[in-house]
Amino acid sequence: MNQSYANFQRFRQLLKLSINNRDLSTGKALQSLYVKSFVPASTYLSNHLIILYSKCGLLHQARKAFDEIPHPNVFTYNTIISAYVKESQIHMAHHLFTQIPQPDLVSYNTLLCAYADVHDTESAVRLFSKLRECEVEVDGFTLSAVITACWKDVRGIRQMHGLVVSSGFDSFVSVNNALISSYSNNGFLLDAEKLFYWMGWVADEVSWNSMIVSYGQHKEGSTAVKLFQEMVRRGLSVDMFTWASVITAFTCLEDLRGGIQFHCQVIKSGLEQNSHVGSSLVDLYSKCGDVSAARKVFQLVVAPDLVLWNTMISGYSQKDEFSEEALECFREMQRAGHSPDDCSFVCVISACSNLSSPAQGRQFHSLVIKSEIPTNRISVDNALIAMYSKSGNLEAAKKLFTRMIEKNSVSFNSMIAGYAQHGLSIEALNLFEEMLDTDNEPTSITFISVLSACAHTGKVEQGYRYFNLMEEKFSITPEQEHYSCMIDLLGRAGRFDEVENLIERMPFDLGSIGWSSLLGACRTYGNIQLGVKVANEVLKREPANAACYTLLATMYASAGRWDEVATVRKLMKERGVRKKPGCSWIEVKKEIHVFVADDGSHPRIKEVHEFLARTMKKMRDAGYVPDTRWALIREDEQEEEREMRLGHHSEKLAVAFGLITTKDGTPILVVKNLRICGDCHSFIKCIATITGREITVRDAFRFHTFKEGRCSCNDYW
Repeated sequence: MNQSYANFQRFRQLLKLSINNRDLSTGKALQSLYVKSFVPASTYLSNHLIILYSKCGLLHQARKAFDEIPHPNVFTYNTIISAYVKESQIHMAHHLFTQIPQPDLVSYNTLLCAYADVHDTESAVRLFSKLRECEVEVDGFTLSAVITACWKDVRGIRQMHGLVVSSGFDSFVSVNNALISSYSNNGFLLDAEKLFYWMGWVADEVSWNSMIVSYGQHKEGSTAVKLFQEMVRRGLSVDMFTWASVITAFTCLEDLRGGIQFHCQVIKSGLEQNSHVGSSLVDLYSKCGDVSAARKVFQLVVAPDLVLWNTMISGYSQKDEFSEEALECFREMQRAGHSPDDCSFVCVISACSNLSSPAQGRQFHSLVIKSEIPTNRISVDNALIAMYSKSGNLEAAKKLFTRMIEKNSVSFNSMIAGYAQHGLSIEALNLFEEMLDTDNEPTSITFISVLSACAHTGKVEQGYRYFNLMEEKFSITPEQEHYSCMIDLLGRAGRFDEVENLIERMPFDLGSIGWSSLLGACRTYGNIQLGVKVANEVLKREPANAACYTLLATMYASAGRWDEVATVRKLMKERGVRKKPGCSWIEVKKEIHVFVADDGSHPRIKEVHEFLARTMKKMRDAGYVPDTRWALIREDEQEEEREMRLGHHSEKLAVAFGLITTKDGTPILVVKNLRICGDCHSFIKCIATITGREITVRDAFRFHTFKEGRCSCNDYW
């Protein structure tokens, strides 16, 4: 008997040691011994096998060990629930929780923490209410989890704060830390600050870190740095989380100079190779526009974790020109042995959106399905909707949106934006009205898409109604982007008096984007007097804005004022401003083909020009007449030269290449970096008719789908 007990103790010690060391091979050997030999059946030992497999990331094996226990106790259930929570399979954790005969506080806390991680307020509050009904005593972990889960529920946070004080838990530092973070995330910096200073000397490093992040979130970067300095003076432990918090403050301010100076301090501290600090630095440099510096920081980290990989992929995806690098970084991450999570997929799918590569987008969608992402699947679906919309495949976006079991405001925003970009304003506005009948309240981003839909279809009165609805019904104060949309809406409709009145009533400066939209409208309607005034406003803010000079020159050219065209060109030369060359690309057989205006470098450019020459006679017979005003060449120049210049526009070259390299009837998608010109619009509408093709051009502003002699924009763009 004594020998058996000794063997049992020895077995238990070895099992605990394998758990601590995450020694899977020893653990499996012990399990084989447990099954085959003298060790008596024990729920205690089986529980530890579940812990071992969970810590080693083998959820399937952990569940198998659980299922083999004939009489699981509450600790057994808590262990397997914790394993599912660790793998973010909260639905299974909840299912197992409901099977516990008498759940204890650990059971409740484990599930509450899971709800807190995904900010599932409703489930957390419901479970917390059940806990109190069962008269189970709560602790600091319970209250911290519920407060964190409330996240954006300000009323719920204040109610929990009241409960914390009335129940005597206001002396718990962890609970107060959760309140500080929650108040800050909801914009209540003063409440967070008041609670932090009330804590006084009791505040720990987490409290200070939370407050530093809070100041950063509220653009109080200098205060965040002062708080860090005070933290050092008080002799509090400054760890990687503290350094990361201060860097986050600089990131929120987009203060690259201050961030670089603090980076020097990080290097002196010896933490530049730390993955957590590295993530903050990569985020800082990426959001401040220095992606190359972000990559250098990333390469210094010896063993980057999944968060750091995601941050680097995100940094690349924020810049269109680094989208290919984002995809390669994702592949590097996989080769390094990391399994992508929801954040990885959102970032890389966003990069696919920038590339407008339908083939790559579909590949990542397939990988998403195979990966069976358990958490935050909704964010991945939202990214896929945006990707399909930007890739011209609105049907796939609509199908995915319809199939989503759960939708949030971002889901509706993505789909409404997709409809608006494709010129389907009726569908966009109908979906918005449908959104109002759900629990998903519109956000400021929703109204940007709605107002854009109105602008692209000339629905002025509806635009006014939605603009007024923002503040009247939803208490959303119109921002600069909303005013820009209204200026765009009125400008496109030629209602310039109303535009000027709205600009005078605006509570802030219109900004270069709004002025540029108005300049485009002035060009459309030939309003040179206002156009010159608007151009000056744009150049005052962005003297190197080549598009502004081009628009102004186009207006003068349309009016036959060639001396002014020459003046604009001379001014560009004196200021060193170069017009961005028109560039279009098309994907054929999973390969991207790029065409630049007046560039003959493509290997099949001769075939393209020959095809355009053969097709031009059919085009003229069908009624196409080149609009040589868009050639920006003086009227006294040869007409042939003007037409030849028009024929070299990049979108025409890309469309022609698509027609000669794809089968008859195959839809064509071309992406252009600039706004499509009026002549190219007429040209593609005509060539789509005579070839019987559906041709979609995504320019810098929207989609144009040409089919059967019509464009989806109804010639209103």
